[in-house]
Amino acid sequence: MMNQYEMYEITLQGPEPTGSQVQIDLEMTIRCGDEEWKKVKGFYAGDGVYRVRFLPQKPGNYHWVVTGSLHASGEEVCEPARAGKHGVVRVKDLHFQYEDGTWYRPFGTTVYALMHQDKALIDTTMETLSHAAFNKIRFCLFPKHYDFNHNEPDFYPFEKTDGKWDVHRPCFAFWEAFEERIRQLAEMGIEGDLILFHPYDRWGFSQFSRQDALIYLEYLLRRFSAFPNLWWSLANEFDLMEKYTGADWDAFARFIVRNDPYRHLLSNHNCFEYADFTKPELTHCCIQDINVNEVPELHRQFGKPVVFDECRYEGNIMHNWGNISAREMVHRFWSATVYGGYCTHGETYYSEDEVLWWSRGGRLKGESPARIAFLRDIVETFPGPLTYVGDGCGRFTIEQIEQMKRDGIPEELKDDFLAKGLIRMPKERLLAFMLRNRPALACCEDEAFLRYYEKECPSVGEMMLPETGKYRVEVIDTWEMTRTVVAEGVSGTVRTALPGREGIALLAVKTES
Repeated sequence: MMNQYEMYEITLQGPEPTGSQVQIDLEMTIRCGDEEWKKVKGFYAGDGVYRVRFLPQKPGNYHWVVTGSLHASGEEVCEPARAGKHGVVRVKDLHFQYEDGTWYRPFGTTVYALMHQDKALIDTTMETLSHAAFNKIRFCLFPKHYDFNHNEPDFYPFEKTDGKWDVHRPCFAFWEAFEERIRQLAEMGIEGDLILFHPYDRWGFSQFSRQDALIYLEYLLRRFSAFPNLWWSLANEFDLMEKYTGADWDAFARFIVRNDPYRHLLSNHNCFEYADFTKPELTHCCIQDINVNEVPELHRQFGKPVVFDECRYEGNIMHNWGNISAREMVHRFWSATVYGGYCTHGETYYSEDEVLWWSRGGRLKGESPARIAFLRDIVETFPGPLTYVGDGCGRFTIEQIEQMKRDGIPEELKDDFLAKGLIRMPKERLLAFMLRNRPALACCEDEAFLRYYEKECPSVGEMMLPETGKYRVEVIDTWEMTRTVVAEGVSGTVRTALPGREGIALLAVKTES
């Protein structure tokens, strides 16, 4: 049975490869109706089994032919997509959208060594995910060695030859177990953000030569590309991997783009220095940093969606990146969202058995996941993504600020600066000041307006709504997870009482045109 947006697989029997078990000569050409033929490479799965996988992106009558070391042909009717199946996530302007046009808003979490635990622990993690609100998870292909992650996995991606990892000999048990979990994530509607390299290694995977790394990537792409719910993350903290230079990362990115028939999302995660997101192969900005309010500047710089995939973790371990409060995690999610970007969760509560969510999974202990779910429930009622509009709300644009840093304050703006008390501020401090003080205000066209007051505690809030149309206005407590309607059928400038504490938002939703 072939279904739109779901992997279709051809299984063939043949002799074991005499050379490389990765670079085998097996290819399927496939087309729908009179369209051009599409080519996909097959892979060896062990025990004389060969597989070729295809991801149909439209319904219709398909014809396929397998050539190379084995031969087969056939045809199949592809049925329209089943409920809940939307296809690969694509970039749409500064946001994300499934192939079928459904908006996708990533609310992610991180379990780096998810796939390298014993079956019972992975089962527990999957069961936890099934009840959480996360629709994306970051995890590694290779096992990870770091604090709170010292266990040995049951399997490794490759076998050894003469005591060294042999990228021409995959460990089939590893890849089969990995695939089972990717399928589970797909059934839960969760995108897997698969990290392809990382520096936290005691086994030697981070020391692959470029050639060995490309052979590994070839097997991964032949085997995994037809899964609709995967993204590729070139690395976790690429700038800590001394083995690879910028030329290596460019080579890996180009290889992935050439050999992924479905062009899954691709990015690269930093420790200190951001990746060069202007590279055409990178589809979005994957960032480790705490400055989530700078999404608009990153949009201007790179012109791509921005995901703060690591903004530190809710927890209580000794590392400063792993001991922010739940309130702070919730605050960063709200800020990233209202500034037009996206955020990813992680949790690092100390445990004697070294089972921390961020590293190995298990069960969530923190207070932020429920409140992240509350935020997701709100924004997913909007007909489209949020666009940040705070730069134009009675303050200066970023372009004006940058020009003033270079050239000084122009005469026509001095009155405004004097009124705001800014004329005495050194010009090199203006940009930082304006970033700290601009409002967190976003809209979904004229259908919804969302103002987040961040850590301010006002007793009165004001929202400037269009004069046309009627709106319902709510006061939202992001921590207590309450929504209180304070006005109905209003338009224009609306003022309302606020509770005078942190973490409050105002939401206006259009009810009449």
